[in-house]
Amino acid sequence: MAWHVVQLDRVAATPWRNGGGLTRELAVFPVHEHWHWRISVADIEHNGPFSRYEGVQRWFAVLGGAGVRMEVGGSIQVLEPSSEPFAFDGAGEADCELLEGATRDLNLMVRVGRGSMRRLRGRSALAVSSGAAVALWTGACAASACFEGVETAFEPATLAWRHLDLGGRIEVEATDGLWMEIAP
Repeated sequence: MAWHVVQLDRVAATPWRNGGGLTRELAVFPVHEHWHWRISVADIEHNGPFSRYEGVQRWFAVLGGAGVRMEVGGSIQVLEPSSEPFAFDGAGEADCELLEGATRDLNLMVRVGRGSMRRLRGRSALAVSSGAAVALWTGACAASACFEGVETAFEPATLAWRHLDLGGRIEVEATDGLWMEIAP
């Protein structure tokens, strides 16, 4: 199976339910109405609460802007573009305060399975389990991934994702990318 490639500038923005920003849904699996996981880029324009998602694991990473101060379940986390992604329970109360104006952020939400997200800087060799879905956000620079001897290049501000029936090893190179894995 080949990589699914989605360039951010080709996805229409939709307003949030609470009016605090805009979302661009980059990937949803298997279908929009009954998704198991979804990946989106959000532009947060105002301080305020996040929508709650019962039974959902969430990961949040700042892509641009100064960052945010998140309060989730009484715990405070300051997130900037260099910070590792922040994982939290989607059912919990999450409030977001912008540090110095609007931010752009990447979100992974997983309803079925187990997910993870981490920053990539440089070349990484990653072992991936059978049946997993993997995704690479390229960031502001081009990135590449090599799987089963086939190297694929991706443009800046692009999400590339695929399922790996048999698992394996993927070599990824990204200046400041984000790597996501959703295990069944």
